[in-house]
Amino acid sequence: MGAFMGYLNGLLFGLYPYLAGSVFLIGSLLRFDHGQYTWKTGSSQLLSKRQLRLGSNLFHIGILVIFFGHLVGLLTPHWVYAPFISAGAKQVVAIIVGGIAGVMCLAGGAILLHRRLTNPRVRASSRTADNLILALFVVQVTLGLLTIIPALGHLDGGVMLMLGSWAQSVVYFQGDAAAHLQGVGWIYKLHILVGLTIVLIFPFTRLVHVWSVPLGYFGRRYQIVRRRG
Repeated sequence: MGAFMGYLNGLLFGLYPYLAGSVFLIGSLLRFDHGQYTWKTGSSQLLSKRQLRLGSNLFHIGILVIFFGHLVGLLTPHWVYAPFISAGAKQVVAIIVGGIAGVMCLAGGAILLHRRLTNPRVRASSRTADNLILALFVVQVTLGLLTIIPALGHLDGGVMLMLGSWAQSVVYFQGDAAAHLQGVGWIYKLHILVGLTIVLIFPFTRLVHVWSVPLGYFGRRYQIVRRRG
């Protein structure tokens, strides 16, 4: 039984991240090359604006804070921030900031999902993938908020260091990544698996519009718009 669990741990947290990452990159490239007419947000704003502004703002603000928080928090080696902040203090900051952003994202996602499932016009124009990815985000954020409960029981930063070591081992190809998650609670592992699944199905959903963030608008020339006389 122990050997099987070790094999399963290696499969899910050692190999699955690379499978998800490969599909994410190659699938996005192929979709951009062969399906540019499907490369869009699929906005339903014209069908109904009810609940959209509140839900969309809460969801996007929350998800952006969570994304960059995870990106910096997990991929920054401990020795970089150790002279300035301890692992325990970093964990407290992550709990507070992540908790606030998580509640915002969960509230916004729930509003958007409720709108897609209950508004007849929006529901009729929604694809299964639209509802699936939104539901997965709601589940993922809920799991992230639930990890706060065990994290409050040990504020020494130990779990944060293990999660960071796992993420850095995967991204920087530093050997047996799955070994870093030995002893980590199941709620953290489930949170990781759902996150990797979102990465895996990313190219097949409306999330591809993330690649097309209009950063060029910040550097373009001013456009003069005149009203008709």
